[in-house]
Amino acid sequence: MKNQKKHCNNCNLSNGINVIRKHLETMPELSGVYRMLGEDKSPLYIGKAKNLKKRLTSYTKTDLLPARLQRMVSETCFVEIIVTHTESEALLLESDLIKKLKPHFNILLKDDKTFPHILITDKDEWASIVKHRGAQTKKGTYFGPFASAGAVNRTISILQKAFQLRSCSDLNFANRTKPCMQYQIKRCSAPCIGYITHHEYIKLVSQAKAFLAGQSSKIIKETATKMENASKNLDFEKAAVFRDRINALRQIHGHKTPAQASNADVIAIKQTGGQSCIHIFFFRGGYSCGNCSFFPSQAKGADENVILEAFVSQFYSRHTPPLEIILNISLPNQELIHKALEQKLENKIKITVPIRGNKKKLVEQVLVNAKEALARRFADKATQKQLMNKVAETFELPFVPSRIEVFDNSHIQGTNAVGCMIAAGQEGFIKSSYRKFNIRNTVGDDYGMMREVFTRRFTKITKDNTPDIVLIDGGRGHLNVVLEVFSELKIKNITAIAISKGRDRNAGKELFHCQNKETFSMPFDDSVLYFLQRLRDEAHRFAIGSHRAKRLKDIYSSPLDNIPRIGAKRKKALLHHFGSARAVSDAGIDDLNAVDGINAKIAKNIYDYFHSSS
Repeated sequence: MKNQKKHCNNCNLSNGINVIRKHLETMPELSGVYRMLGEDKSPLYIGKAKNLKKRLTSYTKTDLLPARLQRMVSETCFVEIIVTHTESEALLLESDLIKKLKPHFNILLKDDKTFPHILITDKDEWASIVKHRGAQTKKGTYFGPFASAGAVNRTISILQKAFQLRSCSDLNFANRTKPCMQYQIKRCSAPCIGYITHHEYIKLVSQAKAFLAGQSSKIIKETATKMENASKNLDFEKAAVFRDRINALRQIHGHKTPAQASNADVIAIKQTGGQSCIHIFFFRGGYSCGNCSFFPSQAKGADENVILEAFVSQFYSRHTPPLEIILNISLPNQELIHKALEQKLENKIKITVPIRGNKKKLVEQVLVNAKEALARRFADKATQKQLMNKVAETFELPFVPSRIEVFDNSHIQGTNAVGCMIAAGQEGFIKSSYRKFNIRNTVGDDYGMMREVFTRRFTKITKDNTPDIVLIDGGRGHLNVVLEVFSELKIKNITAIAISKGRDRNAGKELFHCQNKETFSMPFDDSVLYFLQRLRDEAHRFAIGSHRAKRLKDIYSSPLDNIPRIGAKRKKALLHHFGSARAVSDAGIDDLNAVDGINAKIAKNIYDYFHSSS
């Protein structure tokens, strides 16, 4: 049997080599990107080459390939190429395609989250300081990235104490008639109602930008001089303001790096037991913006420098590179990576591997963090696998589950209804698979909402995202709804389990409902019970958060937002005049025309908007 299987693998490998050789007949000797495709034309592997023909020829010499790429060749049925002008252009295109298509045999950066930044807006005369995550399309100055939202929030809080810049939305700012709580606690200078002149406010904005750009010592020194002058002039109230500003700024100033890595990412990789961890420290303006770990997938058997190169290439395809990237080991194609990143940034950058000095000490510190993170990963992974094994035993499953999906709904009396799904695997929560479903047709009907969510989730599934178990926050009735949906969609081999709170709705007394089984409970100290409670609570947290976000969006929206030619100033004038959007909708044309900034044509436009259907 083993010999037969080996013979079959050799046949597949020969078939893959023949496919590649056939494409070599017309392969150009130019730079570009190649894609190895499977039988269903799904992407197996994406690579770049200075010479496409030479690179693809190397895949026919399978004895020189690692086992991972030998398997890739054996599954190759098609080859596609994209010719580029330069090799660095091919590298950037390769990174984008890997990020988009996630080929099965590429080393992948699994964590594709966006890091938060601090944004000081430039879109109007009264700049605001806000947390920003995502594409940097808004006008303003960005500072970061920060490793976590908590780090951004803490920094913004300190900067508000120091510079008292507004953080409110434009809608709130435009409609303020009296200062908000931020002014009362001395975190805003209340520009919305003219408590500070525009000239003075611009000074505060400039100082905040300079501080975040790394000129902290200069700003603190200038503020100390102002404090002394105010004290000499017996203006103790103003001196106290400057004193508080200095104290706030020193909270951030104390995190300055001794290595003088003013604008750098420090990256180190550690490999143990077939697993790799890449740890990164962010430094901007001379300050630490936090750190985080990454665990590339499909990297087993690859060398550290190859894995690190794949990480650098993919990470900076989605994040703006800093002026300096400091590594613990050199990359195989470091000059090419350097050239490609400079092309993307349109600025000079450095990629260095320090061998002595403060930067070397900093790299060693990052490497220690990578080792510790990898050790925790091994411990967590072992525990997670043990729990999955116990889940299989508890529910008498013929297999050990590799993916569990948990579903929960959230609403208040049928309003802002949202259904949510979280996923967990043998390595923990799979946050990239989290999904939310805005309930469309069954609001107020709990069973109907469950049916809608499951129908939308399982109408189109693939083998890569099919769960072994679905866990439902509900009772026997919810379970029956899910089983009906599975029957209608002809879905088999997925175990559905409902978990309800049980007697007195106390944690620890949960009841479990399964198909063709009696309802049962678990001992209070059972590790499987605790594991499933944690999964359910994570789904509940995600559902509540999604519901609140939807509700807040509805709270802050107004029918006036959708009327053409009604901007913030006219909206503010209308609300001040009539008191509410409902009163505006009930007003006549003459009443609307009496509002400052509203002429006869706009008044008719507003009136027609609210009365066009009557």
